[in-house]
Amino acid sequence: MIKLENLVVDFEQRGKHAKLVKAVDDVSLHIGRGEVFGIVGASGAGKSTLLRTINLLERPRAGTVTVDGELISDLKGGALRLARQKIGMIFQHFNLMHTRTVFDNTAFALRIAGKSQREIAERVPEILRLVGLEDKAQAYPSQLSGGQKQRVGIARAVANHPSVLLCDEPTSALDLETSAAILELLKEINLRLGITIVLISHEMNVIKQICNRVAVMVGGKVVEQGEAFDIFARPQQDFTRDLVARTLNLDIPEHLVDNIPGIVLKVLFLGDKAEGSVLSNATIRFGVSIDILHGKIEYIGHRAVGLLVVRLAEFSASDATASTSDAPPRARIDAAVQFLREHASQVEVLSAH
Repeated sequence: MIKLENLVVDFEQRGKHAKLVKAVDDVSLHIGRGEVFGIVGASGAGKSTLLRTINLLERPRAGTVTVDGELISDLKGGALRLARQKIGMIFQHFNLMHTRTVFDNTAFALRIAGKSQREIAERVPEILRLVGLEDKAQAYPSQLSGGQKQRVGIARAVANHPSVLLCDEPTSALDLETSAAILELLKEINLRLGITIVLISHEMNVIKQICNRVAVMVGGKVVEQGEAFDIFARPQQDFTRDLVARTLNLDIPEHLVDNIPGIVLKVLFLGDKAEGSVLSNATIRFGVSIDILHGKIEYIGHRAVGLLVVRLAEFSASDATASTSDAPPRARIDAAVQFLREHASQVEVLSAH
């Protein structure tokens, strides 16, 4: 649906030593039809600038933008306005017209597109029902909550039957519960209407909940991209690993790891392995104690990512199998660690005492 090829966007940095800064630096992305594609990165990474090249709110100095088979990066005037009608956009701070009702805000894009009063009268109630605001048609933005305002923004963006919806930090001005509801609405719109969604955020929690694929931006460049599950399960870049670690929040105090007798491991389980019984099997087979210190399971697109911090220590051999019950404690622990390495997706030794 969207092909971005070798995009470069420059901004002039003013001051005593004026210079050009590359906000987007040779970025290429291919986004499939019907996908929910996330772009994540810290503030200043170039996410918003890249998003705005898709509808040419930012015109790239170099590179091409193709949407639904049409090369739009060279379009101007009426041809560009026509192309933009197929690309809806919602914003972090809603961008509603405060002197107009919910109905009129939603109808705005339809009027710009030259739709008749009859078409508007039919379409607006239909789209307000979709976003759950059918009873707010005559209300003004000042009478709405933040989540309701964003629903109006979504209604306005999809009223004209776009094939693409651009979402610029759509939940960052909302509380957690409202954010989750907005993301669920976007998922529903994606599934029911087949709209390709491109969403930017600085929060991996947002990406995790809605996106099929993800691109990670640092300093104007895309440093990593792939399936959302793979980005969370096997991040390749230090910046991505840091984002994922903060999202999963598996840190435990250093003094706790340093003072625990035995071996402390961080164990990663992916997919079906996260729902298996590897730890209990290791305990029974090797006669070792396995204590869970910290952990959680996340589901990314219905696939599990499980992370545990566990302690392995000597255990009574009475429950061990015959093949290992006579082995010395350290040998049984080493064998259990090897067993975990073979049956988990990744094992890291945090400490050994």
